[in-house]
Amino acid sequence: MAGAPAKFEVLLTEGAEQDLEAIYDYISEFDCVANANFVLDELMAVVESLSTFPERGSYPKELIGLGIKEYRQTIFKPYRVIYRITGSQVIIYLIADGRRDMQSLLARRLLGA
Repeated sequence: MAGAPAKFEVLLTEGAEQDLEAIYDYISEFDCVANANFVLDELMAVVESLSTFPERGSYPKELIGLGIKEYRQTIFKPYRVIYRITGSQVIIYLIADGRRDMQSLLARRLLGA
């Protein structure tokens, strides 16, 4: 019988933490606190799930078009969680509403453009 899957340490960059705060604040202000709590809980569950099998995430199409395959994504619609696997760590770089201009957002945050 195979052993348990390897556990990865999941880390959020400062930018990703700020993304979560901004999403929470926006939903609290324009919808309600209960929905903001729900979305935050779901996003954190998605983030924590990356501690096992982070390779399951797909490559962001905006980066594939540039030939970049070092970042992956997982989704809690409409939000996209962009991350990179480095050794035994999963580093979350961006959590954003996928309806935004992701090309520009990814270029600024990941590529320093």
